[in-house]
Amino acid sequence: MKYRRFGRTGWQVSEVGYGMWGMAGWTGSDDHQSLESLRAAVERGVTFFDTAWAYGSGHSENLLGQIVRAFPDRRLYTATKIPPKNLKWPAISSHTLDETYPADHIRAYTEASLKNLGLDCVDLLQFHVWNDNWADDTRWQKAVGELRGEGLIRACGISINRWEPENVVRALRTGLVDAVQVIYNIFDQAPEDSLFPVCRELDVAVIARVPFDEGTLTGTLTLESKWPEGDWRNTYFVAENLKNSVTRAEALSRTLPAGMSMPEAALRFILSCPDVHTVIPGMRKTGHVRQNTAASDAGPLAPALLAELRRHRWDRRPTHWSD
Repeated sequence: MKYRRFGRTGWQVSEVGYGMWGMAGWTGSDDHQSLESLRAAVERGVTFFDTAWAYGSGHSENLLGQIVRAFPDRRLYTATKIPPKNLKWPAISSHTLDETYPADHIRAYTEASLKNLGLDCVDLLQFHVWNDNWADDTRWQKAVGELRGEGLIRACGISINRWEPENVVRALRTGLVDAVQVIYNIFDQAPEDSLFPVCRELDVAVIARVPFDEGTLTGTLTLESKWPEGDWRNTYFVAENLKNSVTRAEALSRTLPAGMSMPEAALRFILSCPDVHTVIPGMRKTGHVRQNTAASDAGPLAPALLAELRRHRWDRRPTHWSD
């Protein structure tokens, strides 16, 4: 496992981190299996773990807390997210700060997350949705400052809405945001345009999420793919999106060298970008852990292959099924 400096925090974090949404928000999750996978990740050098209160109303946070306490000799970095008060994903321009992140809500859910984690402090507290219309409002700024001053959080971050990488730049320029979490993968290369240059300028850490495009870049989707009732993927992979996703994944697979899987290519593409500090694939099984952490050992992609993969950029805009 290789490690990267996490922006101006100075933390040295594993370049392959751990995304924990699938342990509470997707069907088929099993706590015993999840904990085994988390333990395997720590043993393979993973030190950055990303969860959220919304992942099972704190259930995923509870699992992470168990792992942190099980490895008291390891420096494991914890990141969680405050849900919007109105429980609307994503935030849109008509949502006000009062509806989404009033100061008392920020504090209440920070304390709730700490209780779920069983920790006195969380390393990175993130806003789970964001609209940059709120950037200059001093109320969220004061709330974050107080939590930091009291030692309840070490750093502040923002998880950016799907396919809106520019919708955070004003907040970054306040100097109060230490990290951004953004969708970045072979298809979603747009963060390179305007977001990453600002992060470089301000030394803001970048967390790449959705490295496999919600499963498209694993190469396992087909036009017949279906999920159990209640699984979030049923609302994301509507017929239009499933068809486009499968078609693009099949085209991409034909460009890969013999012996390279699509998940390996997806992770190594992201790790080839020096602006990314950690990538957080979901890993619900120990086999996923072994496969995904191996991408760090393999290193960046060859320039020729990287150039070929860049041709698969797919620019999309938010729509009714993309939240």
